[in-house]
Amino acid sequence: MSPMVEYEYLTLEFPRQARREDIRRALTEHAEYGHWELHRSLVYVGGLRRAYLRRRIIRVRRAS
Repeated sequence: MSPMVEYEYLTLEFPRQARREDIRRALTEHAEYGHWELHRSLVYVGGLRRAYLRRRIIRVRRAS
């Protein structure tokens, strides 16, 4: 039986005035350098954009 996969989450918020190009650049940097993946992206009525990123938590077992 394999253990359950665990994730840690990060939330990024972008104001209404943020350009799509800047949002894409920020998400790409987090993906490349922090090993984050996009879990969910929401756009709210006022124009606020919120991106939920996640990455796997890798637990190292002690060798015995």
